[in-house]
Amino acid sequence: MSKFTSRPVLRWAVPAVAAVAVVGAGVAAKTLAVAAEPNLPPRTAAQLLVDLQTAQLDGLSGTVVERADLGLPALPSLLGDQSSELTSLVSGKHTLRVWYSGPDKARLSLLGTQGQSDIIHNGSDTWTWNSKSATAQHYKKNGAETDPTQKGPVPSELPKSPQEAADLALKAIDPTTQVSIGNSAKIAGRDAYELILRPRDTASTIGQIRLAIDAQEKLPLRVQVLAKGDSNPAFEVAFTQVSFARPDDSQFVFNPPAGTKVEEADPGKAEGAGKQPEHNGQQNGEQPKSTVIGTGWTSVFVVRTGQPGQASTDPAEEKKVQDAINQLPLGNGGRTFNSKLFSVLITDDGRVLAGAVTPERLSQVAADPAAALK
Repeated sequence: MSKFTSRPVLRWAVPAVAAVAVVGAGVAAKTLAVAAEPNLPPRTAAQLLVDLQTAQLDGLSGTVVERADLGLPALPSLLGDQSSELTSLVSGKHTLRVWYSGPDKARLSLLGTQGQSDIIHNGSDTWTWNSKSATAQHYKKNGAETDPTQKGPVPSELPKSPQEAADLALKAIDPTTQVSIGNSAKIAGRDAYELILRPRDTASTIGQIRLAIDAQEKLPLRVQVLAKGDSNPAFEVAFTQVSFARPDDSQFVFNPPAGTKVEEADPGKAEGAGKQPEHNGQQNGEQPKSTVIGTGWTSVFVVRTGQPGQASTDPAEEKKVQDAINQLPLGNGGRTFNSKLFSVLITDDGRVLAGAVTPERLSQVAADPAAALK
């Protein structure tokens, strides 16, 4: 059974699209400022954790503000820079609208200055639509359960609602995590408790994660991620307006606007995209080999993308990627790509290591025989 079925509240507000987003430089925190602390009955951290595990979500609609200031290097060739593209969520401020009406009806709309991108899930049908490119893709579920956030063209690395961000945070709760209570707050006009998660391992680049939990509905209204040593969030996703009434069914009906180019997506490709890579190299259609070293906050993902000098099926794309990599500084055994919340190491032997850890930890993991992937 899917974890989203057994724990529906932890599947973000829009299950069809639902899957770290940041407020930087202090400005974001002020923009999403909350009112004076409400006077709420005391609850322990354990009680709030139970609330999150047992809450039920029948319907929801609202506006979400997502902010990201990860301190990423300027590599436009690798990162999306269009405000209405879902890939743009890695940087800046974004406004999204969400609707949810049970596990079979959900919608997300990313509103940009140059257009919008929508994902609509209704029963066995899932649509993605981009107004700027006037294109749409249609996915038809045919039996096996599919999750468009993991198997479609939607980037799932960044959470796009407080529910999804809370789900990611709660996965890390184990003996390596310190859990405490913060100050109560008023978010989107609603009273909320605050739960604070802190990693005990000093190798983690994350200082703390703050969850604002609705006092009545027991659902996350805001999630903030702070880098170690910072007092302002490096990631924030929060409701600015929310209703827990079920939206009208018309919100989940998508009719492609005139002039839209519609592509019927291959469900076989969608299912294959979610499979765990099992092979080494990329020749003859093989997938890159990967593994995870460590657990919890300081786990490191390792993938071998190919041997040095291995030919690419698309030389132009290979050159574009290599030029971007060459812009990265050398250090700790390869090219490094560091942000406030995570680090990436690209080694000379064709491996990529990434995690919410210090560059030094990545270098240590790279030397581990278990991460050789030979």
